[in-house]
Amino acid sequence: MSVASFGGRGDGQTLNTAAFARAVARIERRRGARGGTLLYVPPGVWLTGPFNLTSHMTLFLARGAVIRATQDTSSWPLIDPLPSYGRGRELPGGRYMSLIHGNGLQDVFITGENGTIDGQGSVWWDMWKRRTLPFTRPHLLELMYSTGVIVSNVVFQDSPFWNIHPVYCSNVVITNVTVLAPHDSPNTDGIDLDSSNNVCIEDSYISAGDDLISIKSGWDEYGIAFGRPSSGITIRRITGSGPFAGFAIGSETSDGVENVLVEHLNFFNMGVGIHIKTNSGRGGFIRNITVSEVTLNGARYGLRIAGDVGGHPDTSYNPNVLPVVDSVRIKNVWGQNIRQAGLIRGIKNSVFSRICLSNVKLYGRASIGPWKCQAVSGGALDVQPSACAELASTSETGFCTT
Repeated sequence: MSVASFGGRGDGQTLNTAAFARAVARIERRRGARGGTLLYVPPGVWLTGPFNLTSHMTLFLARGAVIRATQDTSSWPLIDPLPSYGRGRELPGGRYMSLIHGNGLQDVFITGENGTIDGQGSVWWDMWKRRTLPFTRPHLLELMYSTGVIVSNVVFQDSPFWNIHPVYCSNVVITNVTVLAPHDSPNTDGIDLDSSNNVCIEDSYISAGDDLISIKSGWDEYGIAFGRPSSGITIRRITGSGPFAGFAIGSETSDGVENVLVEHLNFFNMGVGIHIKTNSGRGGFIRNITVSEVTLNGARYGLRIAGDVGGHPDTSYNPNVLPVVDSVRIKNVWGQNIRQAGLIRGIKNSVFSRICLSNVKLYGRASIGPWKCQAVSGGALDVQPSACAELASTSETGFCTT
């Protein structure tokens, strides 16, 4: 069925929020239909406010179709904060609903012929810069407590905040997507995977104003209480550019992140190639992480693994609850035009252990800043510039060869 059949008009001026809502309500009533129902968005510009999806549906954007967010911020509903965050990520209280939203869904496809979901985020970025935001900005796409999700062959553009945010989800595939936002747009992360498991992200291009892909899992005491880690994650064949990290974990990792395989990354003009970040008070764990086959062309840092990154939701966190970072393999990395090789800085009372660098070659235009390390143990094999003594001289080098 087509959104045009429910009173929608793709003229770039008519507000189609009610048309999308009527179409999704019809699909919900047809839940027994074999194979689910496809909601077709024809070529044209479909201006809309936020709307919900339902189970057993495909949102299909035709070639030339644009779902464009209204810039009337007063028409965006407020929803409750995520329980693993305890408040809005930017400000206390609730948060604005994402442009396309789903909660408790099964079998949802968001796909098409490379149509565009346009957040028109500049009005939100300006509010952030002027510090006039009343609540946390909305994402372009957020799915909560959902399973059986495929997002493919869609362009996400100019999100007000994070672009794609699966949270408390399982069995998710994100493939062949393009994410675009200006490099000076605040916090426009490409894909933020949050307290989710069994996820594959692949074959995508991301150019955004913050981390291109980040794995998260809850914020301080709220995340610890919620207790749902991110695990079983594969990320591969990603290309992109941005002022922060190409691939990141954290800094919100209080539920834990484990069993992650990341490979075949190609990043250029980055702030940091690979950034694993946490903080005292987070608790949780980051373990069994493998990142390999990475090409960097231009970055301030090739690699950062740091235990002093990120703020706290309130003053109720316990600074003595320390994260555990263990079993991280970074291998087969080649970079040019790198200013600083890397920084690996653990926490005094929670040393980052079994950190392995193998075949990591980073070069600058003239010279390159050396590795800087503290409160870390592990091993280093075939690393240029020469690895820091904390890795080169520890007894865990055997971990790198197994």
